[in-house]
Amino acid sequence: MTGLVVSHPWFDDRFNHLAKLHADKRLPHALLLHGMSGIGKVDFATSVAQFLLCHHPQNNRPCGQCKACELNAAGSHPDLFFLQPEEAGKQLKVDQVRALNEFIYSTAQQGGYRVVILNPADSMNIASANALLKMLEEPGSDTLILLVTSKIGQLLPTIKSRCQHVECHPPVESDAIEWLMGATELDEEKARSILHINLGAPMEALAYIDKGLNEQRAQLIRGLADILKQRRTALEVAQSWGKLDIELLLGWFYSLLIDTARGAICESGDLIRQDDARNMLNAVAKKTNPVKIFKLADKVHEERRAILLRQNPNKQLLLECILLEWAALLD
Repeated sequence: MTGLVVSHPWFDDRFNHLAKLHADKRLPHALLLHGMSGIGKVDFATSVAQFLLCHHPQNNRPCGQCKACELNAAGSHPDLFFLQPEEAGKQLKVDQVRALNEFIYSTAQQGGYRVVILNPADSMNIASANALLKMLEEPGSDTLILLVTSKIGQLLPTIKSRCQHVECHPPVESDAIEWLMGATELDEEKARSILHINLGAPMEALAYIDKGLNEQRAQLIRGLADILKQRRTALEVAQSWGKLDIELLLGWFYSLLIDTARGAICESGDLIRQDDARNMLNAVAKKTNPVKIFKLADKVHEERRAILLRQNPNKQLLLECILLEWAALLD
């Protein structure tokens, strides 16, 4: 059966721990799965849900043969509820959370558990989070609420305190490379390079490939290099980036700056991991103060955070400011 979601191997220890808690009848009613973006936390949550709903699990995995597994494979299990914003990047509405009440406190149609997967948990505002609190405090029997987030700092303390935390770590590089090579037609060197661009997150690396982001990435690297070599001004580069995904650019720019700072502090280009910008970053690391690099990195991080919080800054002005500071690194 191909429709069941398989948890990624780097989650095996976490999965087996939860399976043991279930076997010992000590599984909590709410789990908060948190960790960096792009490592497969939703797949992990879904595989846990499918395991709990399976009528005849084997070796801590769903059997793939029972009625529950057939329903899960078809994406139509009545006792599994996916809760997410109506549009990506939007907030989860309080009415959506309140709609959970009937599901949470009803009898499971297939017997056994009812499972809710809320992703991303950080999309809740105060009203929707408060609506969830009572369910976390007084859930129905045989109920599991799985909250998934890569931004745990944006959750209310009252939500975090009512869940058992499951910290999700990224895979070691060799495992991530092996997985990405298996999911694509990349050779080892290319897989490693794309993983480094995406900070070791396999799902982000796969999305990078699927979305064809090479050209946007190349425009970022060309623009930064042109500024340093005075082929174009910061204002000209900012204007040329007008139609690009600013959140994506700032995420990449931040990781480039952190790489540069690492090289500057340790005085070694070997610690710069992003191969497509290695020479440029190494040159900057040798010629500037790490404090200046970290200051710019902090600014880029804060500007990206403002965009993620939907504060809608002036895109052109934002890019001009940070690129002028990039140019000033070598002053």
